[in-house]
Amino acid sequence: MKTHFTIILLLVASTVFGQSKVRVNIPTAKTEAAYIWRNLRDLGFFEKHHYQLSLPKGPLMEQLKAKARKNQLTDEDYAALEKFVTKKVYRKADYQAGYEAIQKNLPLLNKMVNELGHMKFRWAFKMYKIYEVNLTLYGPGGSYDPDQGSIIIFTTRDGRFKQYKNPINTLIHEICHIGIEHSIIHKYKVPHGLKERIVDTFVWLNFKQYLPNYRVQNMGDSKLDNYLKNKRDLLNLATIVQKFTQKK
Repeated sequence: MKTHFTIILLLVASTVFGQSKVRVNIPTAKTEAAYIWRNLRDLGFFEKHHYQLSLPKGPLMEQLKAKARKNQLTDEDYAALEKFVTKKVYRKADYQAGYEAIQKNLPLLNKMVNELGHMKFRWAFKMYKIYEVNLTLYGPGGSYDPDQGSIIIFTTRDGRFKQYKNPINTLIHEICHIGIEHSIIHKYKVPHGLKERIVDTFVWLNFKQYLPNYRVQNMGDSKLDNYLKNKRDLLNLATIVQKFTQKK
């Protein structure tokens, strides 16, 4: 009886482990307008760090960008933006090609997420049962919410993505951002450039066998590379980052 019970448990665990951990969503007109608004409010940050920001075209958008640079956006501006997106910009069919491109590659992404779940980190890597991936035609290319386990990824109407042909490169990058955000980035007050270098190195060391085209961006202090040379080093990432930032 005990043997049968053990087999049943193993079968259940195998089934759950094999389930998709990522859900891809096409936005509504209102959620897309809300995301465009967030990008406008952060326009100064994006321009300071030389991000290439995609936004709808038209006189209204030029007016809103000018007001954003002066921190003069109002509730009336948001209402005007939402009306503009709903009436003039949004078409659900525009997201279909990007949706299908991600769905096609989901098995690889789920495999990498599963591997993260089996790593024996000596610090708290935050994981979610389900990661929500939300498509957009706007913004810098990718963003994440560490408190919701959600990701926004830019696509085009013909199913292309910024930075990489394969969107899985960007999605695993954002999932790793989520994993280290609170336990490392916030805790040790890591600046933006170094944060990107940490995440890029984290992805590269873990998954270069799956993502041969993944690139480590030329951001942050390259001296970090002397401390992160192999996958085993990531198990002690919190301690390494703590010591590295304290030397500054």
